Amino acid sequence: MNNMLGLLYLASPTLPIGSFAYSQGLEKAIEDGLVQDRDTLKQWCFDAMRLGLSKLDLVLMTDLYKAISDNDVEALAALNDLVFASRETKELLAEERNLGQSLKRLLITQSLLPGGFDLPPLPSFLCGYTLAGISLNLQIEEVKTAFLWSWLENQTAVATKAIPIGQTDAQSILLEGRNLISELAKAGSGPLMGSMPGQVMMSALHETQYSRLFRS
Repeated sequence: MNNMLGLLYLASPTLPIGSFAYSQGLEKAIEDGLVQDRDTLKQWCFDAMRLGLSKLDLVLMTDLYKAISDNDVEALAALNDLVFASRETKELLAEERNLGQSLKRLLITQSLLPGGFDLPPLPSFLCGYTLAGISLNLQIEEVKTAFLWSWLENQTAVATKAIPIGQTDAQSILLEGRNLISELAKAGSGPLMGSMPGQVMMSALHETQYSRLFRS
């Protein structure tokens, strides 16, 4: 039961780190008509999880989990740098940095940093999120589940404001995403691959989008 409560805490949209302010290129995809309804939103989200997050973020998260568990400071620092290097636009990099700092402050104020252990001076969001999961006694599969669920929930929240789509359509995507999230979270860690060029392009173009609701 404690593990389940820890997972719910980590996946909660009320986690006070400001992730709701970012769209990761989705707002630009909406403006360009690439995402305009329930079906195209589902394709955007599911492709991003299957072809992007599972090949990059989840692989890095697995390695971060091991480095933190082993108290391997050098490996942790190298992986943290690699996370930042994988953020290919100014806005994605700023998001990773800002959320990482916010999460570090939360971990400190909630006494979730293990004794004798600290994050890198400039932690990535992925690094802080993994440490939070370990501090809540979650297994790596549970940490990845929370990460994917919170990412998908945030993307549907962006769509309800920017397309907009109705809450019913957004909820249907969340419900349909359960099987994919479970599948990806259970999968072993494969080779590290880059992020998706299409999403990166949308993020880069978003920097100069005339009217914006979100920061990335």
